[in-house]
Amino acid sequence: MEFFPLVLIIFASVFQGSFGLGMKYMAPLKWEAWWLVHVTIAMIILPLAWAYIAVPNLSEVLNTSFSDPSMQSVVFMAMFFGFLWGIGGILFGISVPYIGLSLTMGIVMGLAGSIGALVPLLQMENATSSPQFPYVIAGLAITLIGVGITAKAGIDKDKLKTESTNEKSNILKGILIATACGVLSALLNVGFVKATPIAKLAEEMGAIDRNASLAAWVIVLIGAFIMNAGYCFFLLFKNNTWSSFNVAGTSKAYKWAILASIFWFGALGVYGQGAALIGPIGGVIGWPMLLGLSLIVSNFWAYRAGEWTEAKKPFNLLLIGLFVLILASVILGYSNSII
Repeated sequence: MEFFPLVLIIFASVFQGSFGLGMKYMAPLKWEAWWLVHVTIAMIILPLAWAYIAVPNLSEVLNTSFSDPSMQSVVFMAMFFGFLWGIGGILFGISVPYIGLSLTMGIVMGLAGSIGALVPLLQMENATSSPQFPYVIAGLAITLIGVGITAKAGIDKDKLKTESTNEKSNILKGILIATACGVLSALLNVGFVKATPIAKLAEEMGAIDRNASLAAWVIVLIGAFIMNAGYCFFLLFKNNTWSSFNVAGTSKAYKWAILASIFWFGALGVYGQGAALIGPIGGVIGWPMLLGLSLIVSNFWAYRAGEWTEAKKPFNLLLIGLFVLILASVILGYSNSII
């Protein structure tokens, strides 16, 4: 793999692993109010703003994508997978209070990275006969092993916590929610790969290859936004929490919502550029690398936040899991050099 695309994916992983920090600072906003602010900025404002700056004739690209009968099926599928991912995004927000940021990120990132790479790989022509195939499969398998180890570390940590505080454990419920989230979250990358013709169209209209991916993200994230915003509005009406937007002391929560949005779409935008530079297999190799490496970043923040305090043995197990994930990323990176 060339060095620059690798740097972009590592850089994106720092953003991806850091955005969850904002969820620790929602109060006094209600979840649905904070999340609506976050997704509006992350899925609509930032993608459009960046794409308008970096993609010439973006309006024409979008108009053609929606109006050209040959492109409409591409748009529909990209938005559909984005919509399904949106369900996973909501489940992510639900699972963190149950099992903490470390374990949630471990399960979600591992499953999303593996499935999100495997589906596009198997849809490629002659994928199984490619010399890269065994390395990619090995990398994905090792990724799942790393996720399993980190999940075990989280379970052990939770046991220590419940034994010392006599609190009721929600570990099983949280793991089930996070697992469903991981499977659905994989579909964001599937949608991105499905939207490749939109990126190609942007290239034909003057965008450089790595920036053309931003046009694809705009389409995918429209579907994601519809799901997320729709659920937020449902909760705002159901719980009658509209007043949450005006509660005193919300400035810090708004700042974190904005910062989390920048981190979240910054990760996707930079990842898209790195994947584009890798080539046709970029969405297969880059995605699990992004999520595997971001898991290391998220656990660094979780450690700083005290999630692993007085849990030395589980933390040592976590470190083993993170090492395995780094090994998986190295193998996936090496696979792109195989001809």
